[in-house]
Amino acid sequence: MSDKNLPVIIITGAASGIGQHMAQVFSKRPYRLVVTDRNFDQLSMIFSASDHRLVLAHDISLPEKWQQVLDHTLEQFGRVDYLFNIAAIIEPGFIFNTNVGSIDQHMDINAKGTFYGMKIIGDQMVRQGSGHIINIASLAGVAPIYGISLYSASKYAVRGYSLAVAQELREKNVYCTVICPDLVDTPMLDLQLNYDKETALTFSGNKTLSVSDIEKAILKAMRTRQLEICVPESRGYTAKIANFLPQISFWLKKELIAKGQANRTRLKKDRIEK
Repeated sequence: MSDKNLPVIIITGAASGIGQHMAQVFSKRPYRLVVTDRNFDQLSMIFSASDHRLVLAHDISLPEKWQQVLDHTLEQFGRVDYLFNIAAIIEPGFIFNTNVGSIDQHMDINAKGTFYGMKIIGDQMVRQGSGHIINIASLAGVAPIYGISLYSASKYAVRGYSLAVAQELREKNVYCTVICPDLVDTPMLDLQLNYDKETALTFSGNKTLSVSDIEKAILKAMRTRQLEICVPESRGYTAKIANFLPQISFWLKKELIAKGQANRTRLKKDRIEK
């Protein structure tokens, strides 16, 4: 395959965590990449620009920045085959101790930032007649999670919009997959370790996922074009039951908080010992 025919991937949030991992994975494969992050200093220390890679500063909460990313991509590569919407934030907190600014941040970055990308890059894919958008949501977007309610709400929005838009884009030969993972070992996890009750339910699972687990899910999505992938699948079923019967969360909250706090304490201790 000639260089001009290599598929083009836009990856947001590429300066750390899942985004950085996926950019490194695909840098070793026959793809052309556009790696973006609002932390351009960190991004440019990890990735350098080349004939096969664009490195761009990108505030996903601003639609004009999305348009600039698209313009640069088309200027250098001529098309977009995949969009990986990965960039996100989390600020744990109960409603009575969070501020209004936290509402804006979660919705502007996690929800609207993803929506803008789906709209602006999705329009280009429709013009091309092909493409695939892969959005990273969360199991917190499948079941409501106590203590990270703003993050949960923003990821509900990502999941809902993805599932609805997927039906619309399919008519234009453009696909959309939403991936909903459990807790992943990234800097976002490190941030949550600094909280006690607010993030207890986040740590209530039996296993912390690695970025390699998400890599497998993304590769599966690219291969199968599946509508939704929950990681792990078993926790996905549990989350959907909790969403269908939200009263379950009240019944099990005390037990899950205790489990989560124990897991959090153990994980924090392991971090310190390393």
